[in-house]
Amino acid sequence: MLRIHFTAADLVRTRVSDGADPLWETVLSLHRLRDESPDPALAAWRRTRDGAGQGPLRMLLPLVPRHGYFPDFLTPPESAAGVEHGLEALMRTPRTRLRAELTVLGGRNTLPSWTRSLADGEPATLRRLARCVRTYHHGTLGPSWPRISRRANSDRALRLHALWQGGAEAMLRTYGPSMRWRPPVLEVAYPVDRDLRLEGRGLLLVPSCFARGPVALADPALPPTLVYPARPRRADDTPRPHQSLAPLLGHTRAAVLQALGDEPTTTELARRAGVSLSSASEHAAVLRGAGLVASVRQSNAVRHVLTPLGSALLREDTSQQAGVRVSSPRPGRRCRSGGP
Repeated sequence: MLRIHFTAADLVRTRVSDGADPLWETVLSLHRLRDESPDPALAAWRRTRDGAGQGPLRMLLPLVPRHGYFPDFLTPPESAAGVEHGLEALMRTPRTRLRAELTVLGGRNTLPSWTRSLADGEPATLRRLARCVRTYHHGTLGPSWPRISRRANSDRALRLHALWQGGAEAMLRTYGPSMRWRPPVLEVAYPVDRDLRLEGRGLLLVPSCFARGPVALADPALPPTLVYPARPRRADDTPRPHQSLAPLLGHTRAAVLQALGDEPTTTELARRAGVSLSSASEHAAVLRGAGLVASVRQSNAVRHVLTPLGSALLREDTSQQAGVRVSSPRPGRRCRSGGP
């Protein structure tokens, strides 16, 4: 079991990543190469992995065994900003860290001879590794990346809704059963027994389509990160327009709800829905109060995401997906949104 120890400062600094991390997904997909799970989010990846990935796999698979430890330098935090940012950070990994992490890997697995030049930080070997990661990512994960992103964003909306409604502790309670919040400790089902003390650094939670279970960085000195399996969606990811939303919510509010793709800021939301900035902010607040939208401040902007209930209103079979029955309002009366 992994026990993550929080302080009050850690709860304030705990956050959910902006979406799926490309290098984490790349590395964790290598764990899943021989896993024949029927997960539809991975179907496109399975169709392309055997072709485009064969060359890079010869270099990548020795670094990422089927089970157990893999080096932390393969998943730098900079990759949250994109593949190229992550690869630049990978190529800047200090030699001492390369050698230390490859020593741990070599103590548990037989490594090919070329890893000695990688441990020495030879630039040519680091560039070759970066090329293999890039080729594998774009060739095998690229075709399915939109669906992977939608699933991660859907999970993120669920966590942000809990965070908005009840704070970090409420959000941490949404991760069961493999992650249980027992204040002040998050108990995580894990193959090794260890303790991670955050000591005011907070925790970054990263949803993943490829994680079989929660995965943490091995080095406790690195920024605390916990990657977890993104919650599966219950229906097809693709939303469809709903003419029925206009009578329920009003034409403008329905337009605002339907414009909530890709976590827009209030300014972007106003532009998409064709309303003023103040109107977009007002409608987002009403939708948030009804549990359809979650909002979170990032730097100087506020971003808005659909909650699972809001997503359900934009899909077919709404009553079955969300577990909510919605009746048409009577003429002359205002409709009040209610919970399940």
